[in-house]
Amino acid sequence: MHNRYSWPTAFALAVILAGCSQAPQPAADTREADAKAIRDVETAWNQAYASKNVDQIAAFYTGDASVFVPESPQINGTEAIKANFVPMVKDKNFTLTFAADKVEVAKSGDIGYSQGAYTATMTDRKTKKVLTEKGKYVTVYKKQADGKWKAVSDIWNEDATPRAKASPKAKASPKSVQKVSHHKRAKR
Repeated sequence: MHNRYSWPTAFALAVILAGCSQAPQPAADTREADAKAIRDVETAWNQAYASKNVDQIAAFYTGDASVFVPESPQINGTEAIKANFVPMVKDKNFTLTFAADKVEVAKSGDIGYSQGAYTATMTDRKTKKVLTEKGKYVTVYKKQADGKWKAVSDIWNEDATPRAKASPKAKASPKSVQKVSHHKRAKR
């Protein structure tokens, strides 16, 4: 009676062990398709900036996104992003275009980034003159539950303008250095 159950039990145990020892199949590598999806997002985002619709622009950010604007505190969340972008899009001279020269996506397929260059035109608040700014940016994207990519972190800064070299005659004299040093001490 003991042998009658041992063969079926041994066979069932072998099947179970064989099933447990199989390595899980690796997930399909979707990085190329995800990178294209991020490029498509940026194309649509450029169109939203062209429309100057702050709701459409902010829709490309996650609800908890952070934006790092030069010379400003960090902006967190889409409502704060919208509030900060309203004056920018209301400027009649405002335009913004940007294009990635690099898009990378993690092998996990849930996070990626783009980096590239932008050109913005706006009215200078102080001088009221129209100015054009060129710079670079990095945007970190996170894939959402619905498969769409949204920006979770966005930072940009203007390219440095070339500075004129000081002529040899323009060197500071010891007297001017003393005046500056004395002036700084007097303010303390």
